[in-house]
Amino acid sequence: MIIGGSASQKLAAKIAKELKTTLIPIETRKFPDGERYIRIKGQLEDKAIVVQSTGYPQDENLIELFLILKNLKSMGIKKIKVVIPYFGYGRQERRFKSGEAVSATIISQLLEFAGADKVFCVNLHENNITDFFKIPAYDLSAMPPIADYIQKTLENPVIIAPDKGALGFAKEIAEILNCGYDYLEKTRISPEVVETKPKSLDIKGKEAVIIDDIISTGGTIVNAVKILKEHGASKVLVSCVHPVLVEDALLKIFAAGVDDVVATDTLQSEVSVISVASIIAEALKKD
Repeated sequence: MIIGGSASQKLAAKIAKELKTTLIPIETRKFPDGERYIRIKGQLEDKAIVVQSTGYPQDENLIELFLILKNLKSMGIKKIKVVIPYFGYGRQERRFKSGEAVSATIISQLLEFAGADKVFCVNLHENNITDFFKIPAYDLSAMPPIADYIQKTLENPVIIAPDKGALGFAKEIAEILNCGYDYLEKTRISPEVVETKPKSLDIKGKEAVIIDDIISTGGTIVNAVKILKEHGASKVLVSCVHPVLVEDALLKIFAAGVDDVVATDTLQSEVSVISVASIIAEALKKD
């Protein structure tokens, strides 16, 4: 049986459809003081899959997830697999300054305490987060469904990472599509001047796809769009796994001249047109 938290109900329904299994209804609401109320309805089994992203509002979604897990355990559910498409508090996976809380480690421990037996995430911000769990934890890649969308949408794409850190995503998609890929490299021309351009590819007249794991404020993407336009790209598509998109990020990206912005449904947004339900369902089947 599958239970969808309030942050991932549509995705949970899609996963249930892929697995041809029961979707259990859940009632969630707030008390006047902001505290969460959780009630799980329907006929329960001895195993469950809980689907809940822990993006904004992170604290509310995490508390809801902890309440669901502990509640299921208290109702006699023996095994719980937890699907966290977007893993909130994943940016701090080590201590950079004395006294800092390593949030990724703490959340991992709390998930185990709450009753998770296995955890499935999608494109964690840092790969080593899976090592923080004492239970089995998996980091799934959303690049195959993103590649499938690109293949259906563009005729001759080139995949561009906005910086070297995202090069692995660009390479993975390019290998699936058998097309070129590159990243934007900064070169210091003088103490005052820094030039940013594709490291090796000539993108003039080509359909460029910018790929990243997270788009938050959109600043990096805006810069990348402008550079690709200046270098003659005939079309620029922006794609990401997790559309955090705070404040006016989406507006800024479109104002930079992008043709379209698409993302997966790890988080619910107006650009979440690519579903990760199939890759999650496949991983759950294999496990």
